[in-house]
Amino acid sequence: MPYRLASGFLGAFPLAPCLAFATEANTPAAWLATGPAMIGFAALAVRGYRLGVTHEHSRVVIRGYLRTRVIERARITQITDFPAVRWTAGNGRRRWTPLTALMTSPGEMAASRLRKERALKKLRAWARRADVASGRS
Repeated sequence: MPYRLASGFLGAFPLAPCLAFATEANTPAAWLATGPAMIGFAALAVRGYRLGVTHEHSRVVIRGYLRTRVIERARITQITDFPAVRWTAGNGRRRWTPLTALMTSPGEMAASRLRKERALKKLRAWARRADVASGRS
């Protein structure tokens, strides 16, 4: 839960000054100027809170700050150390999608880093099962 709150803080932190400015100014121009920013920061806070990677039987769902990507397990070619998923689109184009929720930083707590490393290890094992099933190595 603390990880979700910290990720959502990226949008919530700038939202508070925007809201304070708009309420203090109390003019239509101020609301017009800060309204789109407040909507964007609120969306960023919600997306940050929902940040994550889940894998199901045949696909992985990657929720990032800007978009959610669903990738079929058979299309995954590699899980990198970045961390990111390398995969091939239906048209044959090679793509990669960063796993923002599993990225670590230098000042991060050891428990948090360990949890992310375990999740990445599980994701790699899950993706390898597709390699075995399809005959890829």
